[in-house]
Formats: sequence, C-alpha cells, structure tokens
Amino acid sequence: MMFKQKPVAAAVSMALWSLAAMPAVAQTEAAPQMQTVEVSGIRTSMAKSLSVKKNASANVEVITAEDVGKMPDKNLADSLQRLPGVAVRTDYDEAEKVSMRGTNPDMSLILFNGHTVSGGDWYVADQGSSSRSTSLSLMPSSVLNQAIVFKTSQANIADGGLAGTINVTTCKPLDKKDKFSGTIAIGAAYAQLPDKITPDLNVNATWQNDAGTMGVIVQGFKEKRYSRRDSTSRFAYGASSGWDVINTATMKGIIDESLAGTGLKAADLNGVRMPGSMSSEFVEGERARKGGMMSVQFKPNRDLDITATGFYSSMDANNHGRLTSGAMYSMLLGKNEPVGAVTAAAMPTSSNGQQVFAQIKNPVIVNQTSIYGLPLKVLKSADIVFPAGTTPQYVGNSEGFYRDGANATSAFLDLDAKYRVNSELSVKGLASVTRGEGKTVLDQGLTFARYGTGISYALNGIGNPPDSQYFGTGTNTPGLNPDGSGYKLVGLAASGIKTVDREHSLQFDAEYKIDKSFLQSIESGVRYSDHKRTSGRYNPALRGGLPAAPTTGVMPYPSDFGSGLGNANWDNTGFTYDPATVKAYIAAITKTTTPEFERRVASEIDMRERQSAVYLMANLELDKWSGNLGLRFVRTEVDANISTPIPTNTCKRTEPGKPAVPCAAYPTAITTAGDGASYRDNVAFDPNGGVLYYKTPTNRAFTNLLPSLNLRYEMDTDMIVRFGASRTLGRQNYNVLGTGFGAPTCIASGCTVNGPNPNLRPLLSDNIDLAWSWYFKPRSLISVNVFHSKIDGYVKTGTASQITVDLVDPRDQKVKPFFVNTSSQQGAKISGIELAYEQPVWGGFGFQSNVSRARTKVDDGRPMVGASEWAANVGGYFENDDLSARLVYNYRGKYVSSSTAPAPTSNSQGLSVINGVAMPTAPTIAAGVSTLAFSLNYNISKNLVASFDATNLLNTARAQYRYSEEEPQKLDVSGRQFYLNLKYKF
Repeated sequence: MMFKQKPVAAAVSMALWSLAAMPAVAQTEAAPQMQTVEVSGIRTSMAKSLSVKKNASANVEVITAEDVGKMPDKNLADSLQRLPGVAVRTDYDEAEKVSMRGTNPDMSLILFNGHTVSGGDWYVADQGSSSRSTSLSLMPSSVLNQAIVFKTSQANIADGGLAGTINVTTCKPLDKKDKFSGTIAIGAAYAQLPDKITPDLNVNATWQNDAGTMGVIVQGFKEKRYSRRDSTSRFAYGASSGWDVINTATMKGIIDESLAGTGLKAADLNGVRMPGSMSSEFVEGERARKGGMMSVQFKPNRDLDITATGFYSSMDANNHGRLTSGAMYSMLLGKNEPVGAVTAAAMPTSSNGQQVFAQIKNPVIVNQTSIYGLPLKVLKSADIVFPAGTTPQYVGNSEGFYRDGANATSAFLDLDAKYRVNSELSVKGLASVTRGEGKTVLDQGLTFARYGTGISYALNGIGNPPDSQYFGTGTNTPGLNPDGSGYKLVGLAASGIKTVDREHSLQFDAEYKIDKSFLQSIESGVRYSDHKRTSGRYNPALRGGLPAAPTTGVMPYPSDFGSGLGNANWDNTGFTYDPATVKAYIAAITKTTTPEFERRVASEIDMRERQSAVYLMANLELDKWSGNLGLRFVRTEVDANISTPIPTNTCKRTEPGKPAVPCAAYPTAITTAGDGASYRDNVAFDPNGGVLYYKTPTNRAFTNLLPSLNLRYEMDTDMIVRFGASRTLGRQNYNVLGTGFGAPTCIASGCTVNGPNPNLRPLLSDNIDLAWSWYFKPRSLISVNVFHSKIDGYVKTGTASQITVDLVDPRDQKVKPFFVNTSSQQGAKISGIELAYEQPVWGGFGFQSNVSRARTKVDDGRPMVGASEWAANVGGYFENDDLSARLVYNYRGKYVSSSTAPAPTSNSQGLSVINGVAMPTAPTIAAGVSTLAFSLNYNISKNLVASFDATNLLNTARAQYRYSEEEPQKLDVSGRQFYLNLKYKF
C-alpha cells in the first residue's frame, strides 16, 4: 500500500532515521541556492559573483570558474588571494596555503562539495608538520566551478573554520547547456630562473542523454613545472644558526688590542647581537602534477538529484640543492667541532698545539628597537678572523642533498543526493571518503666541514643580500689542501617520511518550508566524520664508517646564482653533487633491513579524531529583513597514541629479521623498531643500544555549542547592510596533541622532557561582523566591513606544565617523574576592516580593488603566527568580443613566519636573556611582499582561444628578519613564470 506522509510526519521520520543511522552532526554546502548560468566572459562572471554575494544571508566572497579562467591563476590558492581579507603562503613560485582575516592557515577550513578533503604536502618540512591547513598546490584552478568564502558562520556550515570557511564546488554535468561539449587545452610553461620549458595538458568532456536526466563529466590534467630558489640566509649547523649575543668572557679572542683604531673596547661589544652565519643556498626541482575528476549526475525529475564525484591529484616533486654556511660562533668560542657543537665537551681549535679564538676586527655597531620596544645593538659588519699565523680552522659547512621520491596526493569520492519530498520538505544526504598522502622516500645528503682562517660580512638591510667573504679556505672542490684548508666529509643524512591523512564522513540535512510571518523555513541535520592521521620517519641502516667523498659529479653553483637578489659582494662559491652521485654514494653506505627496523617511533604521530554534530537553523524574512538564526552542537573525540620512551635496559631490541623479543615490563614495547640504533656490517648487534618506545593511548572528548545569527537589511534595492554574530570552533594541530616525547633533561631542581599535550581543547572564537555594501551600478560595488573576534584556546608553545611522565634520570639511572614541556592555551583577539571597490570604467575597461587590515593581540604580547595586518589587491581589466586582459597586483604585509604547525616544544614563545634582561625570543618575520600578474585571452575563432599568462612579474625577493629589520634572516627569489596555451572548445 502506498501513502503520502504529511510534511510534519515526513520530517519527523527522516530525522529519526538519520539520528539512528549515524552518531551525530550535519552540514549542508551552505551555498546560496541559484540556478546555473552559462558564463561567457569577465563581465558576466563579475555580475554572477556579485549577485551571489548580494543575495546571500551571510557575509561571503565569491569566485566563479570563468573568473579563474580569465586570471593568471594556476591553482585555487592563486585565485583565492584576490579576495578581500584572504592571504596566502607562497613557497617557491606557487601559492599553497590560504589564511583569512589575519590568521594562520590552520584556522581556515576548506571544503570541496561540502566535505573536507585530505591532502599531502610535497615539501619535506611540511610533510612532518602535521598541520590542519590544506595545501592547494594539488588543486589546479580548472577543477573549480565556484568558491564561496564564508566570513560569517551559520549553523549549517561544517565546524572547524575558526576564522572562516571556503566551500569549493566542482562542475555538474547537467549544468551544461549542450548534450556533448568539452575543451582541450594544450600549452607550455616557461620558468625563468631554471630556464626551462615544460608542457601542459588539460582535457574535459561533458555528455548528457537526450532526456537531459543523466550526464557525465570527465576531466584530466597533466602539468609540469621546473622551479629554483636562490637564497642567502643565517642558516647554519649547531649554535651558529640564527642570532645571539657577544660574550667576551667566552669569546676570548675579542680583546682591546684587536679593536685598536676603532674607538671601541672589548667590553663595548658585550651584549651586542650578531648573526651566527653567512649562508647561501639554492634548491631546484620539478613538480609534475597529474590527475583528473569524474562526475556522474542523475536527475530523473525535478524532485530527485543524485551526483557522484571523484577526484585524484598526484604531484611528484623531487628536489636537490646545496648550502654553504659559516660558523662564526664556533670560531669566536674556539671550537673545532665539524658540525657546529659548542658544548664544553666539543672539540677545541688547535693551532701549533694551542687553542685559538677568532677575533672581531673593524666592527660596525648600530642601534635597533625590537618589535617588543626593547633597545638592542647589532653588529652590522665585521671581520671574524683568527690571529695571523693560525693554521686553517673550522669556519663552516657545505651540504649537498637530494630529496628522492618527494610526492603528494589528494583524492576524494563523494555521493550527494537531494530529494524534494513534497512542496514543503526537502532532504539532502552526502557521503564522502578522502585520502591524502605526503612522502619523501629518501632525503639524503653529504655534509662537509669547511676549514679556513676567517669570514668577513656586512649586512645590507632586509631587501639586499649581505656582503660576505671567506678567507683561506682554498679551492672550491671536495677534499683538504696540504695546508689543511678546504673541505672534509664529516657526515651524511638519509631518512624518509610518510604522512597519511584520511577521513570518511556522512551527513544528512532537511529543510521544511513554513513561509509564515517572518519564519520562512527550518533546517536541521546531522554529520559524523572519522578522521585518522599517521606520520612517521624512517632511516635505512648504515653499513659502516664514511667512505671517501666522491670525486666525480661535482657541480658549482649556477653561473647566474643570485642574479635576482640584488647587488652585493657576497660569497657564491662552493660545490654540490648531481643527484645521481648523491644517490649512488648513499646507496653504497646504507643497507636494506626491514621496514619495521627502519621506523623512528619517537617521531610518529598516530591519531584518530571523531567529529559529530547536530544543528537547527531558522531562515528568516520580513519586508526588507532576512537572515538566519541557528545553533550547532559539536562533539570532538580525540584518540592519540603517544610515543613514550622506555627506561634504559628494561627491554631488548629485536635484531632485523628475527622474531620479536617480548618485554614483560612493557608488554606493548615496540622492540622491532630501530629508532636509529646501530646495525653495522661485521659488528655484533647490541640489543641494549639506543632507546625503545611504547605507545601511550590517550582519549579526550570535548563538547561545544556554536550559536550563530546572520541578519541582512535592504536599505534599498542596491544597498545592503549585514550583521553577523557567531561562535566558531577550530581544532588543534595534530603534533601538539600527539607527538612523541624527547630531549629529557635533569638538573638540581628536577627533570623535564619535551612532549605533547593531549588535554588541549579546541579553539573557540566569539565573532561579530558588520558590513555595508552598495551595488550602485551593474558589476559595481563599494563595501565596508568591520569585524572582531575573541579567541579562547590559542596555543602557547614551549611552556612548562604539571603533566608528568616516568622516565630514567641519566645521572643515577633511576625512574623519576619528568615534567613535560609542552603547549598551553591562552586568549587572543582580532579586529579589522575590509574595503572593496570595483566598477566598469569605460568601454570594456574596468577595475577591482580591495584592502584589508586585521590587528591581532595575543594575551602574552607575542605576535600571532601567520598573521598579516595588511593585505591588498588592485586589478584592471579590458574585455570585448575578441579579447580579454587583466593585470593584477597583490600585496601581503609582514607576518610571523613559521611552519603552519609549530612544534609543541619550540621556543617561539619562550624567553631569551639578553644583557641580563629576559625578553621574548625573537620570532622569524616575513617582510611584506608585492606581486604582479598578467593574463591575456584572445578568441581566434568561436571555438579556439589563445591565452598568455605571466606570474611574479616583479620577480619579488622575499625577505625575513628577526627582532627588527636590522637583523635580516633570509632573502630568496624564485623568478618569473610564463604560460602559453591554446584551448579548443567543442
């Protein structure tokens, strides 16, 4: 028997079914409902974007597919940075991480078709950071249908976007007007700095049946880029990496006699900050991105719409390079340790049987005021030299490396179904699975110590490389010269890393139309996701000692190295090895054991996070008023298996290939992992060598209520005022919750160890937002938006806690409680304003512009990581029936530069004692940066379009500094990129 439920009965039955079927939480795409429009150019695209923005209840920004197609954008991050309040982190020549309103990328949530997407990172440092931010380097702009940036939250948006949420939708087959259509785009890319040309291919096709009830989209892309980055920096080995202060009590070569004629005494140099190194580095590689997308849509009638979409992208990104660095602190401290150690036990210098200390000659000292308002002095230039007659001593290092098998992948599969039960009730369901992986099969390299008699340097500000010169170092080839100068092979590195991120989710949503008085409809839903994150490093075993350094495959720096950095008399000598030589040397000295023995358990992250939510939202409308009022209930359950060290000699390690040795004291001990333990050829295996670990399971659950209100008021048909108030949630990065323990230290007052804090609760932010928009002409807008957010739970790294773990005191080998140095939480605030103005000017000319300012304040007075106060975009365009062109300028202000997931024990928020005064440790600050890009499209015929794009036209040099601009830290340049494509439409 068939029957028709009444609307209320249908709603109740659907809700009960959904609650029984899954543990909790729901969301919709939250995008304003609109009928798809076939877009034909920049101007139509702008009209479409402004229409969505104007009619939305929430405060949103919009990008459409055509908009991206007419811009010099190669991935979604390139496109999103054009919007007000959005900034990106750029590595090498391509934008990757997106941040909103002056926050770190971890605080923004990126969705695809309404669900999260797992992704990997291609760069080895990012692969190990365990950040929540999504790398968009795997997402070519061609996959985009529309991106809506939600600056204010509402209950039916997935939780997790503390600062905002970006929902990217892909194309649907039945949105196309033709039964069969598609494009074939072929082209080439030219990277100026590596001076190489690579091919591009992007193909898509759409098919619909005659009835228009079923359609298929198939897309494939294959792109390749060469990249190179030339750098000068303060990076070095050991204590010489970074900045520190002069101390004449330990730097015994700094005496009054060596400063004769300068007007200074040795005591005048005490407490003066100086760089530890003058370094130069180049990295080059290739990034080959390939993948595709397929979408199948079935819509037999206007009531039912089912779409399945699958996406896969993979990027191979092998890279190699070299580093030459100084060791000025080692020289001044009289230490000759070949990798920069300066401890009391470190090897001293020796010349004619005597320890020698480098002197400082010709010093130039300048005053600075730190970002915290504290006065400091900086040694701007000097000669750091050993006394005359000293034999060559350790003055720095040279490193050549090759990262083989660097790869990132991202994939998802989703099933989206919408059904209109009757005229009042509509329901939606979304199921998705996603997986991303970032790995480097082998990060391998050779390290040389460099021997000479001195270094000279002069800092030239943050926008120019420093002058630098090495003295008495001999020829720039491997090996020592007869006088002891030159290079000596002192070490090697060989390790890999693999990080896997995966999630499956289910959600169900229902909307019941009421259309009475001011209440238009009620939305409710549930959502559940199960997220897993694993990350770990591994090391191959070494056969024995260091063989002689290779004598073939030696490469100098490129002849044009540093040509884009500016004029300076700086060292660009040295050498590296070609990748084949590095691989062959490492392969000869390492051996295969077992994957289990190669594990480094100490570095592993092993986490599971289950998110569930349920929401209720009312959509409101009365006369000129509209909006929504809602409440979302969220539960986050976090399971972390934390690598914990076992007391020495308690368990025995298993030899590779042998049955696992059990441990009665710690039944879950991982005895089969090597964790860097020695396993040399012709040397008896030591089962007691190194440190063994077991996993400590932790479980924490957090519940939160997230209310939200959005109001929209039409002052007239073209002038809109919006108000938003909400509480949003962001989750902590995986490494602060579940990284392993390390660096145990005991002193008279007690013992400490670095480790995670699984008790960290999610971040919460209370937000208010007020916006005024005037759509005064077609494709025209003036808008002003002010906002304020109060954050609770912002992570403070490297702080002492009351959490303890039982470990062995190395002084007496007794088990004692160690206090864990970990992460704590504090408050922060963000206040800002965004201005936007766009308008056609005359004929086909027009422009778009926006500027935003976001001021941040953290309770402890430190700057917020990743937060730019200023961001701006200015773009001009021209379009007629045959041609369209755009010139776009982008600016991002200075910000604290860090991994997007800072280590829980890093000293970024610790204290440093300088001249007897405890002051905040100097962060690394990325200076403001400007970029310029150009795009030109010409319609050769109705179906054939030629396009030319150019990015980084200013060849921008990106600078970093520490306490002030008097302390330049790094300067690098990646060169311009040019793209030429032909697109055939059928």
